[in-house]
Amino acid sequence: MSTLQISAADVNKLRQQTGAGMMDCKKALTETNGDFEAAIDFLRKKGAKVAASRQDRESNEGVVIARTSADGKRGVIIELNCETDFVAKNAEFVAFANAIANVAVENAPASIEELGQLQIEGVSIAEAIVDRTGKIGEKIGVSKYEVVDGEKVIAYIHGNFRLGVLVALSANVAGADEAGKDVAMQIAAMNPVALDKDGVDSTTIERELEIAKEQIRAEGKPEDMVEKIAAGKLNKFYKDSTLLNQEFVKDPSKNVAQFLSTVEKGLTVTAFKRVALGA
Repeated sequence: MSTLQISAADVNKLRQQTGAGMMDCKKALTETNGDFEAAIDFLRKKGAKVAASRQDRESNEGVVIARTSADGKRGVIIELNCETDFVAKNAEFVAFANAIANVAVENAPASIEELGQLQIEGVSIAEAIVDRTGKIGEKIGVSKYEVVDGEKVIAYIHGNFRLGVLVALSANVAGADEAGKDVAMQIAAMNPVALDKDGVDSTTIERELEIAKEQIRAEGKPEDMVEKIAAGKLNKFYKDSTLLNQEFVKDPSKNVAQFLSTVEKGLTVTAFKRVALGA
């Protein structure tokens, strides 16, 4: 079949099936003598070549999607990256990220690698990403994937898909959605390092103590007071940097734990995740 025999209707049909550009679709049909299946393979191979050629490119733009399951007991966050802000703001790119998040929340794969093997649009997510790379002409990929399970999980997206938060509450009670969103916004703004002091890793504790001791010595305090003052600074660190001990942004007279107790006695956060684009 010559180029002239390929109709605009055929080109448009292939475009609708693949999402590739009109000229790419016309070339694919030309190269494959109008065979639609072969043309689809041609476009996918083109995508693979583009993906391979862009492996060393930085892909620091993109979107962060947070999503919960229908029963509210599971949440996921995925970060889908691209190279430019122009692509990140494209509605089709955002829709693709949302589709990946939907598959993730339904299946809760154990890793990004397992997520890539799940099916979307009739192919694996990994293959779909290669296809999109060919069509868009930019390196794209999932760089972060987090899962949270709990009695009530709330998802929050901040700043035009720049940051996503998941919060798991200990119970699904009246007011849980609103309270969970308030806590999620707290996490977005204050970036706590852990749920409470028991969740802070020993390396962080040792680093904070060493920094505190150096500050105290620099202030000329007696050596026999250094340990005691450093312990006080560590407690201040817990207050500022662990979620349940932080002052509640919307009401600084309470910490987050106290705020949750006003919603329902004993209500608390059991887990959280925060993903910021490019961080």
